[in-house]
Amino acid sequence: MQILPVVMAGGTGSRLWPLSREQYPKQFLSLIASSEKQLSSAAPDQFFTLLQQTIQRLDGLDHQPPLVICQESHRFIAAEQLRHCGIGKHRFLLEPEGRNTAPAIALAALLTSECPSAVSLEETDPLLLVLAADHCIQNHEAFVAAVEQAIPLAESGKLVAFGIPPQSPETGYGYIKRGEPSGAGYEVAQFVEKPDLNAAKEYLVSAHYYWNSGMFLFRASAYLQELGKYRPDLLSACQHAVQSLEVDKDFIRVDRQAFAACPSDSIDYAVMEKTDSAVMVSMDAGWSDVGAWSALWELGKKDESYNVVQGDVLTTETRHSYIRADSRLVATIGLEHVVVIETKDAVLVAAKDKVQEVKAIVAQLRETHRPELEFHREVYRPWGKYEQVDHGLRHQVKHITVNPGEKLSLQMHHHRSEHWVVVSGTAKVTQGDKTWLLTENESTYIPIGVIHALENPGKIPLEMIEVQSGSYLGEDDIVRFEDRYGRK
Repeated sequence: MQILPVVMAGGTGSRLWPLSREQYPKQFLSLIASSEKQLSSAAPDQFFTLLQQTIQRLDGLDHQPPLVICQESHRFIAAEQLRHCGIGKHRFLLEPEGRNTAPAIALAALLTSECPSAVSLEETDPLLLVLAADHCIQNHEAFVAAVEQAIPLAESGKLVAFGIPPQSPETGYGYIKRGEPSGAGYEVAQFVEKPDLNAAKEYLVSAHYYWNSGMFLFRASAYLQELGKYRPDLLSACQHAVQSLEVDKDFIRVDRQAFAACPSDSIDYAVMEKTDSAVMVSMDAGWSDVGAWSALWELGKKDESYNVVQGDVLTTETRHSYIRADSRLVATIGLEHVVVIETKDAVLVAAKDKVQEVKAIVAQLRETHRPELEFHREVYRPWGKYEQVDHGLRHQVKHITVNPGEKLSLQMHHHRSEHWVVVSGTAKVTQGDKTWLLTENESTYIPIGVIHALENPGKIPLEMIEVQSGSYLGEDDIVRFEDRYGRK
């Protein structure tokens, strides 16, 4: 029986701010160089995003096209990343809103039994391999071997959790205590919450405790049976949600209202800590959940001063630090055990042992409604991207890139007018009932209230400068009349 990979890509990755933002979280970022052990298809030091690495990690397993679970607002980013690295068949299950891992996995399991055609299944009740899209695994062969060892256990009806042999007394992970041997694994004696440092040290010495990776393998029916036993309310809500499906190309949508009524719970709390069917298989594959900037220092290639640097960085008397520059020169002098992250609109400087406190900064951003919480200056859209160059009370300047063959929606604005200047490529402009072409160094003006559209009919990216002026410049001042991407 082939495995159905279920890739959980709905997180926000707030602990990796300012690089990870709510509308471009860490699973879509290129953070870690691939290795020959990790990806057979990748050249050493080649960077893929964490999502791309997760999908490519399936090489070597007999599996069906993966089902990626992500937020509605991330669907085009995810689809473009899989297309960009040549990943063919796949499906996206779009969560109307986050409800944690137990409901998300329940939706995937229900799709396989009640709507197998929606996920291109030839048979029902497959083995679900549940993976997080934002983890790192350095040893691809060890990952594949652990999954293959777990298959007989999952086929027999067991719910398999993958445990990671601990390398340090980590207080940021939950733990699994192993019990008696069971096939290629062990019965689960206990799931343990994140411990304090003394307890974590005891776990490390005992050799009976493993990090809980958040990866699982089980039959869809086995999971649904246990979920119905311990959380029937959650299962019922998910069953109602899949009764009304909308399939749009590769995107699968469930009933929004029904899913909104679903309780939020993790698979650990809802099922794994309660069931008698849980077993654990060890996976010693160089795993990390990439949960903080310090993890990237541990995973990165270090120089002679034990620094990990990326981008345009100069250092003097700097040691044991992680320094990343995305858009300009960053220079450090006389620093030790620090993290410095530079982006186009924010800079983070933190002691390496305090990086978990980034969540306090994120909380302040949320409380004060700062745009740096949600977006980068560079924002991706299904047609391309735009970068905010300048803004004031009544003006905003954007650098817009439209990919070949793509088109922005037919739209109008109530509060702003726009000037467009083509820098390179060719633009097909619709304004009212007129349509014409603009080429390099040509421009046009879109008055307030006029229906308009922009398209790239050419073979190269369209680059243009847009100057907006008006009393309100928010992205929600867009009235769409036609949109090929299904946006309202």
